[in-house]
Amino acid sequence: MIVIFTGCKVFYICSLKHPISMTRIEETICAPATSPGGAISVIRMSGPLSIEICSKIFSPSDSSVILREQRGYRIFHGTIYDDEEFIDEVLVTIFRAPYSYTGQDSIEISCHGSSFIITRIMELLLRHGALPARPGEFTMRAFLNGRMDLTQAEAVADLVVSGTREAHRVAVNQMRGGFSKEIAGLRSELLRFATLIELELDFGEEDVEFADRDELKSIVINVKNLSDRLLSSFRLGNVIKNGIPVVITGKPNSGKSTLLNALLNEDRAIVSEIPGTTRDAVEDVIVINGFQYRLSDTAGLRDTSDVIESLGIDKTYDRIEKASVILLVDDALEEPFMINQRADEIRQKSAKHTSLIVLINKTDLSTSDKIEELRSKIRLEAGETLLFISAREKTGISDLLKCLAMIVDREKLDAGSSIVTNIRHLDALRKVSESLERVISGLEEGLSEDLIAIDLRHAIHYLGEITGEEISSEEILGNIFKNFCIGK
Repeated sequence: MIVIFTGCKVFYICSLKHPISMTRIEETICAPATSPGGAISVIRMSGPLSIEICSKIFSPSDSSVILREQRGYRIFHGTIYDDEEFIDEVLVTIFRAPYSYTGQDSIEISCHGSSFIITRIMELLLRHGALPARPGEFTMRAFLNGRMDLTQAEAVADLVVSGTREAHRVAVNQMRGGFSKEIAGLRSELLRFATLIELELDFGEEDVEFADRDELKSIVINVKNLSDRLLSSFRLGNVIKNGIPVVITGKPNSGKSTLLNALLNEDRAIVSEIPGTTRDAVEDVIVINGFQYRLSDTAGLRDTSDVIESLGIDKTYDRIEKASVILLVDDALEEPFMINQRADEIRQKSAKHTSLIVLINKTDLSTSDKIEELRSKIRLEAGETLLFISAREKTGISDLLKCLAMIVDREKLDAGSSIVTNIRHLDALRKVSESLERVISGLEEGLSEDLIAIDLRHAIHYLGEITGEEISSEEILGNIFKNFCIGK
């Protein structure tokens, strides 16, 4: 077992292996920190030998500058050489421990974006003693050196991949410690009373009561309610982070592909009058009011002897089961009972909380009498919506976009409270809630202090796991950082 002391925190990690090894924390690592293809690239280095290694390959334009003697937060212009060979003209930025991203001495080399230049500079750094960084290793060092807690470290990865305004906002709030403060507040409340109960156990023979049972129950209920609120926010958090899966389905030739193209304002899907043209799902993304909607145009639903088309229809049903929103597309020339029949089939296949929007397409080819007949005879269940559109003429599309925007519960977001976006946090909060439920039952049933203390400790432990104050398994850290990009 490896025991790591970092400030006031102690981490117990059982032989953590690849992708990140705890024994490397005092090594100097390097990696490109920017994506290839740009005019400028940044190569990042962190560790006790960062400045010394850089000094061996970097020649400052000001010959009086000695890199190892410079303060942090300073930038120096110069050139990178391999012996006598000129590699590139660069800027070198110095960061001194503990005031760097990782909490260690660090260097950032800003060079030209040529893959040849980046490779040569990396080769030189490795030759002089640096090791290639692994995914997430810079951020993991920041966590282990107390520069951020685990929720903030995870938010870094979310920030890098955030594709919408709301995803960016939630990631920034978490990275700045908003979520951590809520968790710390809950944990602090429980710790205070757990300490008093532990004291009672120490003085058990003297029949001393330090913790008021009514006050304890009130606080535990309050903490449980707050953890349950965070639990309930995950559905919205998952939407913000991963987007809303929207399946466009219906009978063949109802205009599903035309609708996808109308929503995207481009010819993304092939449109044909031949039924069964779409064999596999065509996917793309739109952003509405800061939220990402992942659209899937699927194979038309019908009985068919075509093996390939049947496989496409099976995939359609799979997507219907996982969708948050289903757009059932039918046409304005169809009989109402057929549309109702297809809607019933979709309801049976879809999940409980799925939103169903029935779209009657091709209104430009129908009559007003036929449209009124459909409006009066199509059956809807609670929460479902019926819209009349012409995907080809793009009429009714704005109403559909408004309807999609209303699906997101913005009240929780606009309230400014923390939102859970991470499945690891969700699992820990669920365990917190279960532990506190047992504490409440124990208090009501008059259980002994030692049994109540066990469940309190469990709740405190799981809250600590969220922020990283209690790490007991290699999987937790390994799984968190393995999905980071190299250089972060």
